Amino acid sequence: MKDALTIHNVVADTRARAWQRMLSGRRLDLLDPSPLDIEIEDIAHGLARVARWNGQTSGEHAFSVAEHSLLVERIVAELEPRTGRDFRLAALIHDAPEYVIGDLISPFKAALSLDYRAFEAKLLAAIHLRFGLPAELPSEIAKLVKRADKIAAYFEATGLAGFSRAEARRFFGQPRGLSPALVGDLSQLNPLPASRGEAAFLKRFNELHR
Repeated sequence: MKDALTIHNVVADTRARAWQRMLSGRRLDLLDPSPLDIEIEDIAHGLARVARWNGQTSGEHAFSVAEHSLLVERIVAELEPRTGRDFRLAALIHDAPEYVIGDLISPFKAALSLDYRAFEAKLLAAIHLRFGLPAELPSEIAKLVKRADKIAAYFEATGLAGFSRAEARRFFGQPRGLSPALVGDLSQLNPLPASRGEAAFLKRFNELHR
């Protein structure tokens, strides 16, 4: 009877585990994330290996969330050049929770309960605190990042994911407020190997987080 009870407890403990071990050695509790267990190297490594669009993009390599994040930060700076370094950093890490929960496409997110979004927001708040940002961004900054996110999605959709321009406009809106130079760059997206995407993300993080 004692052995059966021990086995039951072990199984229960296994099912209840909600932490993930990172390559840094940290153990991140996904249900109650602590800023102390968050490392930018883990984030960069994870995001560079999470594919946007569920991997349904053209090219030899997947287009990663790390690359998308770099685009969003650049677009934020273009839309509002006076944005401070701290909020440009917030733009860079706006999808950071995906280093552990992956990149769910919008239609699937819409089909899930609000618990998922609450979980995602809680993890992002912990990430913000880890890097000296407010747990919740000012509304105008949140709107700016969201606008940049949709612009990036438009160019990814048309350049890599097989969307027509009309279809992309319907889902993400018509991109506005960008220079011809940036539009040219966004129109020629080139998915990178994971190691290069990781390095580029880390480099930009270190430039912004001083």
